[in-house]
Amino acid sequence: MSHTISMQPARRPALSYRTFLNGFLWVFISLGSFTFIEPAPYDLLSLLIVPVWFIGGFKIHRSVVPLVAVLFVYNVGGFISLIPYFNESEPKVWVFYSVYLGISGIFFALFFAEDTLKRIDICIKAYLISCLFAAVLAVIGYFDVADTAKWFSPEGRAMGPFKDPNVMGSYTIFGYIYLLQLLLLGKAKRPLLALLGAIVLLLSIFLSFSRGSWGATIVATLLTTFFCFVTAKERRLRRRIVILFVSVLAVAAVALVAALSIDQISEMLTQRAKLQQDYDSGVTGRFGNQMRSIPMLLDRPNGFGPYRFNLWFQLEPHNSYIGAFSAYGWLGGFAFLTLVSMTTFVGFRISLKQSPYMHQAQIVWTALFMFFLQAFQIDIDHWRFVYLMLGSLWGLETARRRWISAGMPPPHALAR
Repeated sequence: MSHTISMQPARRPALSYRTFLNGFLWVFISLGSFTFIEPAPYDLLSLLIVPVWFIGGFKIHRSVVPLVAVLFVYNVGGFISLIPYFNESEPKVWVFYSVYLGISGIFFALFFAEDTLKRIDICIKAYLISCLFAAVLAVIGYFDVADTAKWFSPEGRAMGPFKDPNVMGSYTIFGYIYLLQLLLLGKAKRPLLALLGAIVLLLSIFLSFSRGSWGATIVATLLTTFFCFVTAKERRLRRRIVILFVSVLAVAAVALVAALSIDQISEMLTQRAKLQQDYDSGVTGRFGNQMRSIPMLLDRPNGFGPYRFNLWFQLEPHNSYIGAFSAYGWLGGFAFLTLVSMTTFVGFRISLKQSPYMHQAQIVWTALFMFFLQAFQIDIDHWRFVYLMLGSLWGLETARRRWISAGMPPPHALAR
């Protein structure tokens, strides 16, 4: 009996569907800060990743049903409020864009519910790249390196590739939270690079001179430290967290003093650090408009209609909670409050209970919670990345519920 030995090299496996989808996800998320062109690459790629994902099949877990239901009711409220103005283009575009964002939130919830740890890790790292890209452009623009201020800091505030410095500041908080958690837990493979990245992100947020972003960053730092401390299993790790937190405060204080020595920064900081700006105060200011709108909305079950608050008050509401009742009526307004309430419950629960998804959830939820707080003073309802984080959190919760149903290991068996 003869034996034939093949000398042909073994074939490399063709690009698998899962590898392709994960690569697509990385590109999709990493381009999230490219918003200076319309339509944004993020929007175009979102139209491609959904059908690519759909081909591979998916499962719908009952944990996602509350999110789907509330987003559906929220957008139904928008369509009902749209009826008198359906022939007008701006209200119609507003509502249909809301539908698109709602669908994207549901997609992310279903997407991250499968192969969760791998996909959420890709998402977080790709988002960090996007944040660093935006932060670097914002900083070099602010200091007018190579005459870039006209593009990335046209109003004397770091803006980067965004159209609004407030949005840039809020967007980059996510990347800072991720790096801060790595440093606090000692998980950074290259601590010096992680520290440098965190400094760049903080600098961009500071130079955006966005009061909302400043406040959100402070709260995010406190909340991230709190989550890391209370969920740490070893006294040694808790001691490390406390020492690093105190160090961060000391370095931040020194950096602030140094920044105030620069006249350009000192003048802008003095101006922006006021609790109320000229456009905030007065009967026709931001807060005055909000107060005047509340009794009017109580008499209007369908609100003012989508994209019509500014026709009544010549300014946007700058409050997503009032904006929800204004644009989507009572139905949409209460749906938005329900969405925030139940997501807050889920967010704190998954961030404090031991599971394989706890540390990832702490990053996502802290960033999303900051947006819910900022919603009191800015309009976040059409921010793409809010829906990314909303869906990601619910996807993590679905994975956690599956893990529990499958018979979770004892807490001491989980990775610290």
